[in-house]
Amino acid sequence: MNDTQAKPAKKAAPKIIITCAVTGGIHTPTMSEALPYRPEDIAEQSIAAAQAGAAILHLHARDPKDGRPTPDPAVFMQFLPKIKEATDAVINVTTGGGLNMTVEQRLAAPLLARPEMCSLNMGSMNFGIYPMADRYKQWKFDWEESYLRNTDDFIFRNTFRDIERILKMLGEEHGTRFEHECYDVGHLYNVAHFVDRGLLKPPFFIQMIFGILGGIGAELDNLMFMKRTADRLFGNDYRWSVLAAGRHQMNFATQAALLGGSVRVGLEDSLYIGKGQLAASNADQVAKVRRILEEMGHEIATPDEARAMLALKGADRVGF
Repeated sequence: MNDTQAKPAKKAAPKIIITCAVTGGIHTPTMSEALPYRPEDIAEQSIAAAQAGAAILHLHARDPKDGRPTPDPAVFMQFLPKIKEATDAVINVTTGGGLNMTVEQRLAAPLLARPEMCSLNMGSMNFGIYPMADRYKQWKFDWEESYLRNTDDFIFRNTFRDIERILKMLGEEHGTRFEHECYDVGHLYNVAHFVDRGLLKPPFFIQMIFGILGGIGAELDNLMFMKRTADRLFGNDYRWSVLAAGRHQMNFATQAALLGGSVRVGLEDSLYIGKGQLAASNADQVAKVRRILEEMGHEIATPDEARAMLALKGADRVGF
């Protein structure tokens, strides 16, 4: 090619979707004063996370009295409308709920809310958070220690029948799309199974999860393996994101961005902002990862850009 010949334009890197998982069902109130569990605090932190740059807010509910995870739709409805009114972020309601909830309990709030997006765990698995209990000697509430320790005998249920039921009840009937949470490589093949059966249509959103005891480990080789597997299974039909538990959160987010993926942060996944330093809020984590990504030259997707990328139905078609 001579100097006068035009060079082909480089393909623009996809904008990065930041998801913030605000409270979850893993950490307990003793672990951090910043972990929100009252509806007003969940709403306040969600709005601040959106203002900091989160396009998607992934939400669980907790009992306002003691912070234990709850599936009660009435509690969800104390914060979902407030968040929708104050921000244009995509609201993503959990179908995973909390430990020991039945699938019926886990579905109660999503079926009422009919959100644009829900999380969907793509396989049954051991889900061990019991080692965290050894770090604490005193507890703010009496339910916390046993909640953690009993996970040495807990299987997080997400059978093929459960997944199909959720896809049909929320997806087909209400137009909800999903954050497909994949804790191991086999979960990617479970997604492919439902694609082959015609129950999932592209573009689908794969959330690759690393570092949960019972799932794939938080090693960068595993991220590369998961990404290669997803590319082979789905080609150009999917968008993907990464979350890594605890201290691995930011370095995995950075690596995912280098590979063209999106990122998830939030106090559900890690309570820290740096080594040995608890985050003051969800917005702190969002602001940090946004700063890292922008300094690397990446553009951050707005909520409406995320909606277009993920083919969501729009905030005007939800039930709250």
